[in-house]
Amino acid sequence: MKNSNAKLMPTLVKLTVMTSLVFLPVVALASGGGGHADSGVILKDFAYRCFNFALLVGLLAYFVTKPIRKGLKGRTAEIEKTLADAQAAKEAAEAKHLEYSEKLAKATEEIAGITDSIRREGELERDKIIAAAKELAIKIEQEADNKASGVVAKARAELREEAASLAVELAEDMLKKQVSADDQIRLVDEYMQKVGELH
Repeated sequence: MKNSNAKLMPTLVKLTVMTSLVFLPVVALASGGGGHADSGVILKDFAYRCFNFALLVGLLAYFVTKPIRKGLKGRTAEIEKTLADAQAAKEAAEAKHLEYSEKLAKATEEIAGITDSIRREGELERDKIIAAAKELAIKIEQEADNKASGVVAKARAELREEAASLAVELAEDMLKKQVSADDQIRLVDEYMQKVGELH
């Protein structure tokens, strides 16, 4: 505060001198009446006016400097408070920036982890689908082989049955021509015994 008073006093002195210099010609001009006045009265009047002016400036300086100092002191305190608030806001903003930067870094890491996890899961799922498709292809191939084998076996069985029935017909025809009634009965009995033994 002493520094601000020390700075304020030279300013007030300069202001007083400047004001005196501005009003001095006015007083000199006003004092020049018609050239008939007594110069002693003019000088006395000029001194009286300078004294009044100096007294006015002194009183103004005395009464105005305290409110000005108080106002400047209040303004200084307000500016210091504003600066402190701005510094606190800056520190809070920097802390928030740091916090959000850390959160962003963590979120970036999490996103990278999730991306890797999804990629790995996709690869595993792809491998599972490929394995299932291979198993299904093998199963279909085996079923096709089994069906083909079944069809072949069935065709062979049908061919055997047909061959057997043709052989029986041929044998029957031949036997009818060559075998007598007694031979036929004997052959049927033997055949029945063989069939009974098989079952």
